[in-house]
Amino acid sequence: MHFRSLESRIVTLFLALIVAVQVIGLLVIQRGIDSNARQSISSELNNGTKVFRRLLDQNAQSLRFGARLLARDTAFLAAIGNNDEGDRATIESALVNSGRRIKATLTMLVSAERHVSVSTNNAQAAALEPLVLSMLDAAEQGDGANGIAIVERRPYQIVVMPIKAPITIGWIVMTFPIDRQLATDMREVTSLHTTILTHDPKNGWLAVGSTFLAPSVGAAVEQLQALPQVPTGPFDLTVEASKYNARLLSIGQDGPQSASVMLARSIDEATEDYQRLERWLIGLTLAGIAVSAVASVLTAKRIAQPLSQLAVTAKRLEEGDYQGQIDVTRQDEIGALAHAFDSMRDGIARREQEISRLAYRDTLTNLPNRAQFLRLLNEALGEARKQDGCVYVLMMDLDRFKHVNDVMGQSFGDALLRQVADRLQKLLASQRHVSPQVARLGGDEFAVLLPGATLEQARSLAADIAQTLETPLSLDDQMVDIGAGIGIAGYPAHGADAEALLSMAEVAMYAAKLRNDGAVVYDSSIDKGSEQSLSLLTELRTALERDEFRLFVQPKIHFDTGKVVGAEALVRWVHPERGNVFPDEFIPFAEQTGFIRKLTRWVLEQSAALCQSLDAAGIQLKVSVNLSTRDLMDQDLPAKFRDMLERRRLSAASFCLEITESAIMDDPVRAEQTLARLHAMGVELSIDDFGTGYSSLAYLKRLPVNELKIDKSFVLNMESDAGDVMIVRSTIQLGHNLGLRVVAEGVESEAVWHQLKSMNCDQGQGYYMSRPIPADQLLLWMQQWRAPEPVSVPVPVVASLTLAK
Repeated sequence: MHFRSLESRIVTLFLALIVAVQVIGLLVIQRGIDSNARQSISSELNNGTKVFRRLLDQNAQSLRFGARLLARDTAFLAAIGNNDEGDRATIESALVNSGRRIKATLTMLVSAERHVSVSTNNAQAAALEPLVLSMLDAAEQGDGANGIAIVERRPYQIVVMPIKAPITIGWIVMTFPIDRQLATDMREVTSLHTTILTHDPKNGWLAVGSTFLAPSVGAAVEQLQALPQVPTGPFDLTVEASKYNARLLSIGQDGPQSASVMLARSIDEATEDYQRLERWLIGLTLAGIAVSAVASVLTAKRIAQPLSQLAVTAKRLEEGDYQGQIDVTRQDEIGALAHAFDSMRDGIARREQEISRLAYRDTLTNLPNRAQFLRLLNEALGEARKQDGCVYVLMMDLDRFKHVNDVMGQSFGDALLRQVADRLQKLLASQRHVSPQVARLGGDEFAVLLPGATLEQARSLAADIAQTLETPLSLDDQMVDIGAGIGIAGYPAHGADAEALLSMAEVAMYAAKLRNDGAVVYDSSIDKGSEQSLSLLTELRTALERDEFRLFVQPKIHFDTGKVVGAEALVRWVHPERGNVFPDEFIPFAEQTGFIRKLTRWVLEQSAALCQSLDAAGIQLKVSVNLSTRDLMDQDLPAKFRDMLERRRLSAASFCLEITESAIMDDPVRAEQTLARLHAMGVELSIDDFGTGYSSLAYLKRLPVNELKIDKSFVLNMESDAGDVMIVRSTIQLGHNLGLRVVAEGVESEAVWHQLKSMNCDQGQGYYMSRPIPADQLLLWMQQWRAPEPVSVPVPVVASLTLAK
């Protein structure tokens, strides 16, 4: 059976699934066994701790009972009261006999003066004396007290009982060793291995008594000693080649030394019954795998053989033979598949024709698509090579189509594309000298193939197309003005293959859209410009990543007070190779490519940092930042600006955003929406370069602006040009009548300063006050700035002469 065959794969799959299921089942069962065993052991250990404490309590009760009997013995009390040498022997004999009865290792008498008077073991008595004396008060108040003492690293249970006649005349002290006997008793009661341990900081753990064999006890203590800290919960040990789960129980503390008991339960013994079940399961698993292997082989043969026959039939269908006989008599899924094959033959022929149409036609306009256009272009190029002729390609991209699509919706855009296609087909059908073929390449791009045409004919047709598209389209009671940029490329003048010609026509088309100058014929210099643009865009992105941009500011001065009230933020590019790059060299390109949005974001962030530093110095200035057309079209700009203010903890009043008239007029509706949202946040807005654009006063009246900036072209020549003086004066009056603050740019002399001040201009900026300076030098400049002294300004002589004319 070949491994790559379906039959072998089915068998392999079935066996793999069965083995995987069985193995996973065994692992789950094994894990459950281990979990149950540990839970059972944990329960046993918990019960064992209770039992051991009970044993200790029983021993303590036994000691206290023996001590209480002795403390109430009349002869013993009399002997203590006489306190002579003969009675001392009686006392010592009573202590020895009483201790022997309850198997106490030490019995002693503490006198009313609280010192050991009689003891059956002087060495132990001396070691226990401090602990005993600390227990006397508790014993007197509670009719006895018990505790744990550690002598020579061995634990003892100690009981102190007061002797009252009726006042306290002494105390009886008895000790009971906590050793292997107690561990053996614990083992007999609970079946848990029990080890009595003591611990001191210097010598570590010592096993006093254990139910483990002597060598095993040492191994267990070594493993306990190796633990980083005293365990507070269950832990595992390996003793006598078996794994145990153990728990440490603290039973007493004597100074720095402590006594503990370690209870251990064998994990192997706990899981012994489960392991027999596990072996049975393994046997059943192996038997199940064997049976499943036989069943999977038979099932695979029943499935694979009919499929092999269908594969042969499918091969004939691939070769175009639709007459093959297919067995459709089976009533299962294989029979349904055979019936589907039989039905498929009729559908294949119909779909082949439809697929061919869809592969080479645009479904929206029913024009040839890009693939078909390339086929037609290749055929035309082949004919041109044979006949030494020419082929030209026109490529066009509709203007403002994306805006129409965004505003009016996709269905409106689709209808618009169909109308454009109809116009192009009607125009091309009227051509007599050439046989053009129009196609839709995708989106709003169309192409026209002109086989056997000349460059003059291509230019003429391009002009006709441009004129046709400039006529407004009427759709759903809406008049749409679109237009298009058209690029022209031809064989053999520009390229020799279809893809190259299309690429060149596309380059020329984008050049036409950029120039807004009708049709453009491909030229190699255009491509170089594209490469330079691509290089410049890459350098701009790298400059932003490498922090090559610098923030400069130009102060804005209030004419009346002469104080600095703000600054305009400007960007400078310090290129690592070309040095300082002027804004005129990269700002227009940044606006054209859309990189200006990232640059504006950088300027805003740097300006916010400047505002923070000024606030820290106790200086409140309004920083003006220029917004481009693309910034105004960004509907997310207000949200981004709010996020920056919140992150920097700044007020919106710290900024004044400047926009030009042309930026507003490019898309007044969207610009007005963006400006309204920014104004609602509390940020001031300014019309920059006022007087150089083409905005109407109606838009200016509606816009939520606070400031009007007079373009420097009207301010620079105010000393010598009376016309500029009149324009500036009128602009100031207009701004004030509209309730706006008026700022003059280009103040480069003291005379102009005084003229603007006499006209009641609010603020000014220019080289007279300061050239643009690095942002970090603004504070130093402010300290050095001094406003000019006020003077009377005479009427300019040139102005009077001009008026006389």
